[in-house]
Amino acid sequence: MKKLVLALTALAAFTGSAMAADMAPRYTKAPPPMPVAPSWTGFYIFGGGGGGLWAADQHVQTTAGALPLSIDQRQGGSGWFGTVGAGYDWQFNGSWVAGIFADGQFGSLKGTIQDPTVGWTATAKMQDAWAAGARVGYLVAPNVLSYVNGGYSGSHWSGTTFLSTISGFPVGDHTNSFNRNGWFIGGGVENNLNIFGITAPGWFMKTEYRSAFYNAKSVNELADGTNALVGRDIRFNTWTQTISTSLVYRFNWSGPVVAKY
Repeated sequence: MKKLVLALTALAAFTGSAMAADMAPRYTKAPPPMPVAPSWTGFYIFGGGGGGLWAADQHVQTTAGALPLSIDQRQGGSGWFGTVGAGYDWQFNGSWVAGIFADGQFGSLKGTIQDPTVGWTATAKMQDAWAAGARVGYLVAPNVLSYVNGGYSGSHWSGTTFLSTISGFPVGDHTNSFNRNGWFIGGGVENNLNIFGITAPGWFMKTEYRSAFYNAKSVNELADGTNALVGRDIRFNTWTQTISTSLVYRFNWSGPVVAKY
């Protein structure tokens, strides 16, 4: 009898423990949230360098009355420059980005101007330029922007000393430095540097082409000596093309657009 009671007691204890285990609450670990999409909205700064060339249609004319003394001829040059700038972008409608920016270029795009009526030549340099404008682009990937831009541009050109095309010596005329304004259009690609296993939050690289058109300028030939000619101008307009690559830093690249789960 005692053995039967002990057996029933043990069975009851075992059955109760199993039922309690079955009734215990079960918890499921929540899945981790999906990565937050980065935002292109915010301020950025950049700096870099590149190369370019310029071309100009030129002719000689009288200072008084602007009477032409020669036919138009195409001259130009090339060189290198550095650039710095800043801007602000807005991301909208998911994959579209629009923004405003300003930048400067500092260097030497060096080329030739001539007075063919007397066989004189001189070296002119575009020493610096600046631009302010807007851009709009589309995100071909969450961290890659393809864009076009355009706006207002200004440039500064060096003075020159005329040389004889025969002897190579100064002839006694020069031109002063001058500024020209105009407009530009261009485009490029900007991408985040989180590539090839490199982690660089906020850092980007952009490569951009730009074409700028500047207003014509009548550059006066000024006398330095008794053998110089006076009362003559070189009518000078310019078109520049540049390609640059810049390192960009975006201050809020880690900020979210919308958290998706």
